[in-house]
Amino acid sequence: MKKTNIRSKSGNRKRFLKYLAIALSIVFVISGALLLLEMWETRQGLFPAGEIIEEDTLKYNGQEYVLKENIETFLVIGLDKFEGTSSGDSYNNDKQADFLMLLVFDNNTKKTTAIHINRDTMAKVNILGVAGNKVDTVVKQIALAHTYGNGRDVSCRNTADAISEHLLGIKVNHYASLTMDAVSIFNDSVGGVEIRVLDDFTGIDDTLVKGEKVNLMGEHVLNYVRTRYGLEDSTNSTRMKRQQQYLCALYEKTQLCMNEDDRFLVDVSIKMSDYIVSDRSVTQLQELGKKMNSYEFTGILNIEGESVVGEKFMEFYANEDSLKKIVIDLFYKLKD
Repeated sequence: MKKTNIRSKSGNRKRFLKYLAIALSIVFVISGALLLLEMWETRQGLFPAGEIIEEDTLKYNGQEYVLKENIETFLVIGLDKFEGTSSGDSYNNDKQADFLMLLVFDNNTKKTTAIHINRDTMAKVNILGVAGNKVDTVVKQIALAHTYGNGRDVSCRNTADAISEHLLGIKVNHYASLTMDAVSIFNDSVGGVEIRVLDDFTGIDDTLVKGEKVNLMGEHVLNYVRTRYGLEDSTNSTRMKRQQQYLCALYEKTQLCMNEDDRFLVDVSIKMSDYIVSDRSVTQLQELGKKMNSYEFTGILNIEGESVVGEKFMEFYANEDSLKKIVIDLFYKLKD
């Protein structure tokens, strides 16, 4: 009886070692495949941080222009998700950029201008592999640039590079992405924002009656700035008009809060910390806010173009002349 038990234990041990060897072989094969994949992606080209090269000179309407000095840019990326951004570095990322606005600071003239970029804009987007390396470039909606990468800094940088490419090589110096949760937090921190409703939201949000003044709070602000399907005009261009109307009113309300409380931006940034990814610290974001508050805000610019129905989704094609004129007006000056 004891001999039988010994044989049984010996057989179990052999089977265990056999299964362990198989498991280890699988791990080695997968690890080797990932290593080869990473080596292949590296040969294809590294993640394009800093790869965009600005043109020193541009020609427009027969005249030559050169880059201005002391211009700083900051990209704001509004994501189409509600969960926080601290979920790790998973490359299974489906967060699209629902809102894209480039803030342009002219530190010589002390002026700030915003460029509102249509999320449906067809542009060159870098495809990134699992190691964050560039493996290809395709033309698709610029909102999808953020879906490549880890959903955090790599995705933000990839979006910034797509914006740079679209704006004729203009560099995006800094960025901040925020999920939808942050919008309501910031909005409610300033006590809400009053606007006159531009569209008919019947059946979607009955508190938003076209033509009436309302103070947007909580979920109603998201309904106003996000909704497009179910409205009479469901294009992103119409939604962008509401977003710009809201942002101008929010800017004025924020200025009042900052004038009343020096710590306003710090406190609200702490509240939103779980929903924001940025290459700037809280202190640096506060300094940026102070700069916006002290500089003259010249308004929000739109790149003209045409929205068409693609194979599956809306596609926006920018007017080349409109795009070039905006780039030259903000970033270039006549050559002496």
